Amino acid sequence: MASTVEGGDTALLPEFPRGPLDAYRARASFSWKELALFTEGEDMLRFKKTIFSALENDPLFARSPGADLSLEKYRELNFLRCRRIFEYDFLSVEDMFKSPLKVLTLIQCLGMYDSSLAAKYLIHSLVFGSAIYSSGSERHLTYIQKIFRMEIFGCFALTELSHGSNTKAIRTTAHYDPATEEFIIHSPDFEAAKFWVGNMGKTATHAVVFAKLYVPGDQCHGLHPFIVQIRDPKTLLPMPGVMVGDIGKKLGQNGLDNGFAMFHKVRVPRQSLLNRMGDVTPEGTYISSFKDVRQHFGATLGSLSWSRVSIVSLAILNLKLAVAIALRFSATRRQFGPTEEEEIPVLEYPMQQWRLLPYLAAIYALDHFSKSLFLDLMELQQGLASGDRSARQAELGREIHALASASKPLASWTTQQGIQECREACGGHGYLAMNRLGVLRDDNDPNCTYEGDNNILLQQTSNYLLGLLAHQVQVALAAYKWLVCYLLRETYQKLNQEKRSGSSDFEARNKCQVSHGRPLALAFVELTVVQRFHEHVHQPCVPPSLRAVLGRLSALYALWSLSRHAALLYRGGYFSGEQAGEVLESAVLALCSQLKDDAVALVDVIAPPDFILDSPIGRADGELYKNLWGAILQESKALERASWWPEFSVNKPVIGSLKSKL
Repeated sequence: MASTVEGGDTALLPEFPRGPLDAYRARASFSWKELALFTEGEDMLRFKKTIFSALENDPLFARSPGADLSLEKYRELNFLRCRRIFEYDFLSVEDMFKSPLKVLTLIQCLGMYDSSLAAKYLIHSLVFGSAIYSSGSERHLTYIQKIFRMEIFGCFALTELSHGSNTKAIRTTAHYDPATEEFIIHSPDFEAAKFWVGNMGKTATHAVVFAKLYVPGDQCHGLHPFIVQIRDPKTLLPMPGVMVGDIGKKLGQNGLDNGFAMFHKVRVPRQSLLNRMGDVTPEGTYISSFKDVRQHFGATLGSLSWSRVSIVSLAILNLKLAVAIALRFSATRRQFGPTEEEEIPVLEYPMQQWRLLPYLAAIYALDHFSKSLFLDLMELQQGLASGDRSARQAELGREIHALASASKPLASWTTQQGIQECREACGGHGYLAMNRLGVLRDDNDPNCTYEGDNNILLQQTSNYLLGLLAHQVQVALAAYKWLVCYLLRETYQKLNQEKRSGSSDFEARNKCQVSHGRPLALAFVELTVVQRFHEHVHQPCVPPSLRAVLGRLSALYALWSLSRHAALLYRGGYFSGEQAGEVLESAVLALCSQLKDDAVALVDVIAPPDFILDSPIGRADGELYKNLWGAILQESKALERASWWPEFSVNKPVIGSLKSKL
């Protein structure tokens, strides 16, 4: 396979255009094509090429320089593009639930083009679809076919206006009526309206609605998911008893229509209950294979892990785009130099390397982690679908929930910080909207919040770790492992101290979060990312020519992440004196210097085609100023005088009236 790439298979991995980036590409210590093949695999590379080529050659996806679409037009266009993706038939129904890497690859490709498109497709096909597939039964499989034929359009309605993270306090109800064999879905008041639901604003016809299930006798069995039709697919008018609408313009991702819905005693058939976790007989008797209410609740909300794991991937692809733009810019932007006649690329400066290269290492580490977690989640969902109730399955579910709850904050925060650093590292040119860094920043921002506020999610992970401590799980002591053990011990002791002082369990856990539970959860997930990437790059199957560069990326991510916990390492006694901190800082800088000549080639592996990247300063040919100047001249009305030019006339009496006032 490597020989195919080295032999110049330009159909799969075409050569880059000659230009100012050639010097860095020539200095790379490895073949970018070989690394792309190792990282993605030939099948996924061909799949990505198929997707990107389809988008570039389809007029519906044409980029429009200077276009400023209205909210309504943007959402219409995003829906049409989403429908076209299904028409291309990139994924079959079987692929969606049995080929996780193809699913992940398609989502990443769409996200690189437009985050709103990826989100719209993801919510309809994977979040809505997987909720039906994993929580439903045979009687619900007809919905899956309708999803892929776009006969219906779906959304996932859990969050309410007054409750999001606290899912146990959700107030939408579903009372069973045995006389008609129907559930009555009801919103008791406007605070119980389903809110922030992606796709619900304008386009969804059906929703997976979470409601508290009541059987005759007013006995509540907790949250359960129901399929509820909210609009007529032929007219998009609301169904009787449903008030559904759009919540308005957001800070980003405005191609996605987030909405709200209230239900006034809406009747749905008994079969609308997604019944894999629990069911109701025609007479009104509740039955479930789960004896533990908490176990049932966790399994019911398992669909949330799909969203969180997908957000990890979506956040990372935003960082890929930003770092690709910033590093290509840095390799061609020349400022200052050893003499007045010689300017050097800003990438040669240690400060620029220190600002950007750790985020490049983070991309490789987090991207591998997200893929491995996606595979773990697929294994879990297949087990649920097959009825596996083993102890191993339960533990896998708890572990994935903890990792998903912590990796979403880690990935979205790393991306948030990284995009801002990339924007600043590109100077004034990074502030131009056409160079896309601002859009990436805005579109990534919701990743820090939806499907669970990041800080709240970290509490779920720290709770999981405290549960492990109670079962005497041991971990070895090397820097990161020591840190996790130290924080786990400190958090456990702090929790017990608070309880002994009279705090309730709820109060004690809250008091532990800021200085104990939060850093514990972050250190744990960082350790997991570091371990998985280290194991990946040190496999025997890694080509010898790639081992050095992958090893440096692994070491840089680990040391850079660890350096942000230096205060804790000193506080706990693992570090002492000035030397430890200096060695850690020097090691990060040394690795940045070693990776500097490989940076452009590493970007070539992760960057999409120029049409998808859509940034004049980040194009693969490196013609920074030529591309930027051309893009500016293509801007709508760039050379036209202002339409309000008469207001500028000196004949206006403004100056005279101003003098009289003085």
